[in-house]
Amino acid sequence: MKKHFSLILTIVLLFGCTTVPITGRKQLSIIPNNQILPLSYTSYQDVLKESKLSTDTEKVLMIKKVGSRIQNSVEQFMAKHDMADQLEGYDWEFNLIEDNVLNAWCMPGGKVAFYTGILPVCQDEAGVAVVMGHEVAHAIANHGRERMSQGLIQQMGGMALAIAIQDKPEETQALYYTAYAIGSTYGAILPYSRLHESESDKLGLIFMAMAGYDPTEAPKFWERMAAATGGQEPPEWLSTHPSHSSRIEDLKAYIPKAMKYYQPTAGTIKR
Repeated sequence: MKKHFSLILTIVLLFGCTTVPITGRKQLSIIPNNQILPLSYTSYQDVLKESKLSTDTEKVLMIKKVGSRIQNSVEQFMAKHDMADQLEGYDWEFNLIEDNVLNAWCMPGGKVAFYTGILPVCQDEAGVAVVMGHEVAHAIANHGRERMSQGLIQQMGGMALAIAIQDKPEETQALYYTAYAIGSTYGAILPYSRLHESESDKLGLIFMAMAGYDPTEAPKFWERMAAATGGQEPPEWLSTHPSHSSRIEDLKAYIPKAMKYYQPTAGTIKR
């Protein structure tokens, strides 16, 4: 048993630790992006084929504009801090799907989908930037890869884990679809942990600020979201997402940090 545990620990130490940009949090990261990204891109295209893309030119252009601004700012930041290699293989894409659901998501590699139902809550570019920054943050922080790595540790052990990393068996694909339960109607990715959600809130504030969007708009967006859902949400201890009230307070507390990165000119990076 000790030998078995030691082997797993050795593999994790050798292959499995990375650092989340900006927050500096250490995370489990066993499965490389070159295994994850092809699965992500295939799933994304499947969702687009099974969905109705919006033909509202103005709204589509707004999604693509905000997405591109945040993409460019994130890429500049990562390059400036010698982390550009972490974006290797990313193939950014921003699409608007015609559906009344209040949802948006970003898959590994920068594949973003917004749903028309969330746009009235966003109201404008700044509101879209709040959501876009948060969702892009999940990809930049590799939360999906972390979740898959945790699943791999739980399901496999010892030499089986080493073989999984080396030979890319079907287990890796199964883990991906467990981590990303993409539905054709909602594109409903399984909920992230509360840690991941809170981390993405913080990173999202910074990413929107880098792109020239005012971070103080974030709490306003979540106040509108609370109103749009009628305040109906499960008790915080039963949900992986922070409650609206907790999220708003946490965002307000983090705004001074995000403001250090903010300049009204899009794409200008401070620090």
